[in-house]
Amino acid sequence: MRGIVTIDGPSASGKSTVARRVAEALGVPYLSSGLLYRAAAYLALRHGVDPEEEGALLALLQGKRVRLEAGPKANRVLQDGEDLTPFLHTPEVDRIVSQVARHAAVRAWVNARLREVPPPFVAEGRDMGTAVFPEAPHKFYLTARPEVRAWRRAKERPQAFEEVLRELLARDEKDRRQSAPAPDALVIDTSELGLEEVVARILGHLRD
Repeated sequence: MRGIVTIDGPSASGKSTVARRVAEALGVPYLSSGLLYRAAAYLALRHGVDPEEEGALLALLQGKRVRLEAGPKANRVLQDGEDLTPFLHTPEVDRIVSQVARHAAVRAWVNARLREVPPPFVAEGRDMGTAVFPEAPHKFYLTARPEVRAWRRAKERPQAFEEVLRELLARDEKDRRQSAPAPDALVIDTSELGLEEVVARILGHLRD
């Protein structure tokens, strides 16, 4: 597990951007677990599979060759050679990704794809430090007030702030069990911190 840094947190806590910057500073790839869950949700929508039907969803995923292509600045999800990445950040995927992520079989499928990537890397998600890489030596958990996270997300979506906040709070409730920080993680509230401050705090802790 040497060479693995985990950065977890709830939706729109800034973990993806921070993970990219930390990975770039360290000169290693970063892994976005959320992109794989989004790929599972997108494939369910694309093929008309009910996101509540765990067995059907798993059969769909097992029938596709999906892999995460990790780099220091961006991740891509490829399915049988097709790049799915441009289709994964939409309101439609946002609304069902938590339903998909609740299934133990889907989480196991995502975790298996993540473990196919050789370290070193920075892994970001909701349970990287608890379920996927529990023995990683460096763990961080980013959080922020819901209103701050909704404002961040609203800038990326064609939706009103109030709608984004309502959906984010609903997703927080659905993700509560999966999103708990690891007991040995350093928790950082990013509500009042800029990107550079968060990155500097993590890099400083790693140097120490």
